[in-house]
Amino acid sequence: MNVVKIFKSDSTETLLITLEKGALFPTHTSPKSTFLVVLEGNIDFHINSQIFNLSEQQSYRFEKNLEHYVTANKNAKFLIIR
Repeated sequence: MNVVKIFKSDSTETLLITLEKGALFPTHTSPKSTFLVVLEGNIDFHINSQIFNLSEQQSYRFEKNLEHYVTANKNAKFLIIR
């Protein structure tokens, strides 16, 4: 797992997250409403007892303070914009 902060301002930050196949980005919450965009690969996004399978060019928006986690079905890169 690799997390790189690629942009930060007073109101927004963008993170690039890279996960290898089978990797887990552990359960956490976000302090802000967030937009996730898959750039490469395929992930399962777990939130509110649901699983959303997301592939390249797919996205998901979610509210702050909701527990969630990500598993990589293939090597994956995705953006977190919050």
